[in-house]
Amino acid sequence: MRLVDTHCHLQDPKFDPDRERVLARALEVLEWLVVIGDDLANSQAALALARDRVYVSAGLHPYHASHVDAAALDALREVAAHPAVIAIGETGLDYFNEFSPRADQAKAFQAQLALACELQLPAIVHNREADEDSYAILKEHIGRLPGCILHCFGSDAAFADRCVALGCYISFAGNLTFPKAQKLRDAAATVPLDRLLLETDAPYLAPQAQRGQRCEPAFVQHTAHVLADVKGVSPGEIAAQTTQNACRVYGLPA
Repeated sequence: MRLVDTHCHLQDPKFDPDRERVLARALEVLEWLVVIGDDLANSQAALALARDRVYVSAGLHPYHASHVDAAALDALREVAAHPAVIAIGETGLDYFNEFSPRADQAKAFQAQLALACELQLPAIVHNREADEDSYAILKEHIGRLPGCILHCFGSDAAFADRCVALGCYISFAGNLTFPKAQKLRDAAATVPLDRLLLETDAPYLAPQAQRGQRCEPAFVQHTAHVLADVKGVSPGEIAAQTTQNACRVYGLPA
């Protein structure tokens, strides 16, 4: 069962003691993975990890939206020019932790979607308790984006349906496996197989079997098994389909 972790943060300091061992374990079970940047410094740190089967996304998280100006966007464009960068993000809106004002978040989100359109890279979207505003901004840009991923999906089935209809891919992380996450499993049940993705968001959100541990990319296989149960298909089918979907949205060969 060969999988893809479409979203992890291997440059995080939590991996400093054993990063190469974590990566080796990951590549034993993964076809490839994407290391996600959420500010300029760790987007550049992600590039330092790029190699065969290890790709990068460069972005500015909504937490940092107040600091997104023309200079930051120019610097992001420069990072995104590296051939290992296959997406823009994570970017988006976070109304649960309003570390930046909503107006600043919206401006930074729109600017990064515009950059993704300009560079013809897919966008990786962080959306937390901001469904309507996220949808409205995405709707403005979706026709020019080569792809869009709602990462670590946390909303309900109705919103998943709307985003799929808009043209988005829906990515599920380890919280899909939590006993109290029935809303997420209900949402996953409605998403067509050809729009599903898997991720870990490592070092965060370890699946239930590893709850309380530092999450790592190899753990994506546990989420894959739960997603297979939700969809009523085999884990092998989930692996094949989500890997095909990841290749499609990121523009990589199958």
